[in-house]
Amino acid sequence: MSSSSSDGRYEACEALWPRSPRQSKIKPLAKRLDTLNGKTIAQVWDMVFRGDEVFEFLEEGIKARYPDVKFVSWKEFGSTHGSDERAIVAALPQKFKEAGVDAVISGMGC
Repeated sequence: MSSSSSDGRYEACEALWPRSPRQSKIKPLAKRLDTLNGKTIAQVWDMVFRGDEVFEFLEEGIKARYPDVKFVSWKEFGSTHGSDERAIVAALPQKFKEAGVDAVISGMGC
C-alpha cells in the first residue's frame, strides 16, 4: 500500500492482476533436432543447485544413447545468476554461435 494514503487503495505499480492483457506475444518453438548424434550441446547453469553433479549424469546418459554427441561445459559460460545475469544471458546466443552449439540444457534452480 502507498505510504501516503491509508484509504486501502493501491498505487498502480503496486498491484498486478493475473488476467490482465498479455504483454508479450506467443512465439513458435524452435524445430526439434532429429538426433543428438553429431550435435553439440551447451550446458548452462545458474550455480544454485548441484548442476556440477546433474550435468555429469546427463552427459553420461546422453552419450550412452548418442555416442557422437559433444558437450560444451557450463564452466565455459559461467553462472547465469547474479547481479549481471541480464548481460550474461544476452551474450549467450553469440557464445553459442561461436562454439557451434546446436542445443542447450539449462539448469537448475530457475
